[in-house]
Amino acid sequence: MYVPAAFAEPDPERLRAFVEAEPFGMLVASGPDGAIVSHLPFLFDRAKDGALTLHAHAATANPQTALLEGATVLVVFQGPHGYVSPRWYGAEPAVPTWNYGAVHVRGRAETFREPARLEALVTRLADRFEAERDRPWTLAETPERFREAMLSAIIGIEIAVTNIEGKMKLSQNRPPADRFAVAAALHSSDRGGDQDLARLMDRYNSTIQSRPS
Repeated sequence: MYVPAAFAEPDPERLRAFVEAEPFGMLVASGPDGAIVSHLPFLFDRAKDGALTLHAHAATANPQTALLEGATVLVVFQGPHGYVSPRWYGAEPAVPTWNYGAVHVRGRAETFREPARLEALVTRLADRFEAERDRPWTLAETPERFREAMLSAIIGIEIAVTNIEGKMKLSQNRPPADRFAVAAALHSSDRGGDQDLARLMDRYNSTIQSRPS
């Protein structure tokens, strides 16, 4: 990923928080015919010693799973993104651009098929994404035979993270007044993705002490 200095995010805690907020990633692995991509939800774990690990599962029928054991892989997490019009800037001349946040995680993959380990992973994923629901679904409430059949159809993926880098292209190369103007324009958009991008910009603009006049 090309990351100009103005858009680099070096803070590992911010990167981890970004992945936890945008957990649906693209798993990229090399195959004999080139790159293969799977779209999967991930859990991002940190051990007591600071080691970072990604966990997910995929269908055993997915041909990518045969390439993962011991392989170095890339997982791409894409956050809010949107078009930025030069009409929103006070400073001229200017051209259109696209603002976005993205994190790339590289690591060594391992796979597993043990039923107990798969059940624990699926339970954790369900707990993570059902947490805010009125009636959270649990794997334990499914019939045992059904549960066993479902678990036999998936393969677990564990990725030991070796490198993580983030790019937050949020108009940091523009004057503060332009950054706030872009965020304001995105806030007023009727596109939900634009509003998410505006909130991401707000978090970065909060480092500026006072709103420009």
